[in-house]
Amino acid sequence: MAGPEFTTETSPSTNPDIQALIRQHPAEVAEIISALREEEAVELVKRLYRSGKAADALGEMDPEDAAELFAELPEADRAVILTRMAPDDAVDLLEELPEDMVHEVMTRLTREDKRELSELLAYGPDTAGGLMSPDVMAVPEGLTVQETIERIRQEAAEAETLSYTYVTDNQNRLTSVLALRDLVLARPDQKVFEIARPDVVSLRTDQSAEEVMQAFDKYNYLALPVVDASGTLLGVVTVDDVIDQMREEASEDILRMGGIPSGEEHPLEEARTSIRKRLPWMMGNIFLNLVAVTGVAVFEASIAELAFLAVLMPIVSDMGGNVAMQAMAVAIRGLATGEVVWGQLAKVLRKEFLVGLVNGAVLGLQISLITWLWRGNLWLGGIAMAALWLNTVLATVIGAAFPFLMKRLGWDPAMMSGSIVTTITDLTGFFLFLSMATAFMRHLV
Repeated sequence: MAGPEFTTETSPSTNPDIQALIRQHPAEVAEIISALREEEAVELVKRLYRSGKAADALGEMDPEDAAELFAELPEADRAVILTRMAPDDAVDLLEELPEDMVHEVMTRLTREDKRELSELLAYGPDTAGGLMSPDVMAVPEGLTVQETIERIRQEAAEAETLSYTYVTDNQNRLTSVLALRDLVLARPDQKVFEIARPDVVSLRTDQSAEEVMQAFDKYNYLALPVVDASGTLLGVVTVDDVIDQMREEASEDILRMGGIPSGEEHPLEEARTSIRKRLPWMMGNIFLNLVAVTGVAVFEASIAELAFLAVLMPIVSDMGGNVAMQAMAVAIRGLATGEVVWGQLAKVLRKEFLVGLVNGAVLGLQISLITWLWRGNLWLGGIAMAALWLNTVLATVIGAAFPFLMKRLGWDPAMMSGSIVTTITDLTGFFLFLSMATAFMRHLV
């Protein structure tokens, strides 16, 4: 785990007061651990383990960083820490460990803990099942309000959240949801099914993380229950898990749009690791760029006749790439948040066409005036304007359409769109400008 050396009074190297440290919130302790060198971080986690607080801190850390520290702990300690973690946090950590280590840890667990974690590991990490915690507060619909309050008191320590209590029938199928406010205001002898709300919103275990995020955004709940195909209540997803997922998705999209295929790279990780992540993609881009410059090679004679074409040519192509990236960013975000779907592609393209038409006219007029004042040739300014205008319209439409196409094909829009769209807009920009310049060369020379 890479990170800057932590030099404040809480550094293990200065023998910190561990009792003072564990009184801090686990998220603050996790932040301290993440800032340490690996050997210091491992030592601090060992000290936290002896105080019974290592599980909380590791649960607040990035799963990949937590797994690196977890792997350095004694084998017996790993199992203890795992049982003390929230089940969803434990699963996130296990998914980052080597398979042989997962097997070793699981053999040390009790049958009940092993069954619970194995069931959660069976779900995809980017699904509602993979995000949920099985520690859900649920009561049978036949209980009274008083009995329900007593049940909550008994099980509160194990529950993932107390914001909502879910009501089930005798086959553990979800029937309704009970808000704490309604429970507190009800008569003690009332049955919970009388005050529970039947219009409960739930998630299916196979729903994608994207759909889970959209559900939380739509309904603004603090937690949502998770059910299987028969409606059996299996667990709950809380808003903090969704926020973590949103942050991770946003980070991955940013890195992939920047040409990091894995969607993961730490600013301070080893140089050889970053080289391994970046170089293959850039080597592939060489071939994409060769495709773009073939458009230039075709018009080599025109450039030789009027060298100033080589000055304007990159402007036309680069502006196309810029406007395409704008349209693409809007489309990718819309697809990620569920604001638009495949069936709305025509509306998106119609809007982007109008944007490209207006922006292209303004940008084209700008480059035309600059060229005319620079070279004193109205024809050259007009050609630059026409090429930039057309390329802006094409690039805007292509930039908006490509993420939809990638999504339709099951590929990551953020990863696949950027370089390909840039190559296309470069090629169209070169071709439009140089072909027009060649056709009107007698007016330019």
